[in-house]
Amino acid sequence: MANKVFDVVLLFALPASGKSEVRNFMANIEPERLQNEFHIGENLQLDDFPYVHFMRCIDNELEKINGGRLFYPSNEEPFINDYDWGTLVQLLNEDYYDLTNRNEIKVDSVAKWLFKRIDGAGLKAGIQPRISVLDEAVVDELAEKLEHEAELILQGKLKEYPESFENKTIVIEAARGGHDGAQMPLTGAFGYQYSLAQFCPEILRNAAILYIWVTPEESRRKNADRANPDDPGSNLFHGVPMPVMLGDYGCDDMAYLRENSEVEDTVTVKAYGQTYHLPIGVFDNRIDKTSFLRQDKANWDAGKVADVTEGIKSATDAMYKNYRK
Repeated sequence: MANKVFDVVLLFALPASGKSEVRNFMANIEPERLQNEFHIGENLQLDDFPYVHFMRCIDNELEKINGGRLFYPSNEEPFINDYDWGTLVQLLNEDYYDLTNRNEIKVDSVAKWLFKRIDGAGLKAGIQPRISVLDEAVVDELAEKLEHEAELILQGKLKEYPESFENKTIVIEAARGGHDGAQMPLTGAFGYQYSLAQFCPEILRNAAILYIWVTPEESRRKNADRANPDDPGSNLFHGVPMPVMLGDYGCDDMAYLRENSEVEDTVTVKAYGQTYHLPIGVFDNRIDKTSFLRQDKANWDAGKVADVTEGIKSATDAMYKNYRK
């Protein structure tokens, strides 16, 4: 990969803060301008939301089959096991490895392939397998009902494979936080401190963080505004249930991590016996600058585009000054 652009950008923020909108913005900028002004190559995109959605789909179908649920007590509540935040990162690590190696994936059942991946990623996060211990007939029925959803995830993964990695940037999108009123530092599997340490060394060595800053209150407001109950699997229009917003995203720890980093304008991550200092830039979106980006590009307001451009450029310049120092 070329050194004049970031190899990996970790795009972090609370839900509905503007991550997907910023990603959409970057996808609509001319490649040469994106490189020269933002130090970002053509985007290759990874996101853990499709796995969150698929886990909910598993639970919904399993509940119909035998009344059981594996990941969430209900569609309105957070994870049963908090360490599934680590499961999601392990799945992203696999996606990164497959992408950078352009691994071919040919399987008879995409749903069963995903079931195996989720169990394996959970095991790495310290959770015993849940799907593989189900009755074989139940797994078969689940796979049949979820094959289409699984296919969408696989096709989304494969379409990111490039012919070349020259001037490409892998953008990994995720949201992390803690419960409303939590004290810092966040503990257990909550927050960026935990999840960052779960990323593989290859990502940590090559990553910078673009953080979109909104208050939890603004995150909740925008989440309610964007939610489309008819499109729960959409990156741009899915809604997060209020108990999850308060339980998992009532606060986040990025300001704490920045303030307590060993190196200014970085986040210190200790993992795998190493210390990594990930450069960070902050795009201040506390006063909403990005919601208009969910519209068709032809309807984007030029003044609003200028505001977003200035904000993101300031953040990526801050990231780049510390990148690979």
